Amino acid sequence: MKTTLVARLGLVMAAAALLAACGSRPEAPPEREVSLSGPVVEQRWNLLLVGTDERLSLPEPAWFRIAADGSVTGSDGCNQLMGRANLGENQRIEFSQLATTRRACPQGEDAARVKGMLETAYRYLIDHDRLVFFGPDQRVLGGWRKAN
Repeated sequence: MKTTLVARLGLVMAAAALLAACGSRPEAPPEREVSLSGPVVEQRWNLLLVGTDERLSLPEPAWFRIAADGSVTGSDGCNQLMGRANLGENQRIEFSQLATTRRACPQGEDAARVKGMLETAYRYLIDHDRLVFFGPDQRVLGGWRKAN
């Protein structure tokens, strides 16, 4: 009787182990490491214009910086800004996962326009110390100046 109980217990343990193995998930593939390079990366860019000629009056300078790992930091002129950026062929740029702190400021609408420019950016052009963003419709979204 004792042998039968041990045998049954062994079978139950084996079945439980087999079911656990079948139910386990495979390991997720490691995240692809991003390494960006180019004249836009590892450089601080200060807002110059919105559109082709509109200067905003914000409490702080609006700026952003793209790190080599694709992370974005900066300010929309009122709130801290963070997110991700991806660069592609033919001066393609895409900002994603943009978030800001939620400080109240009198120029909140203008600060939101800065964030909106980044979210809408599709291509860029660099001319000397200037960076210009274009939308998907090739319309100029705004310009930035390389910080010293």
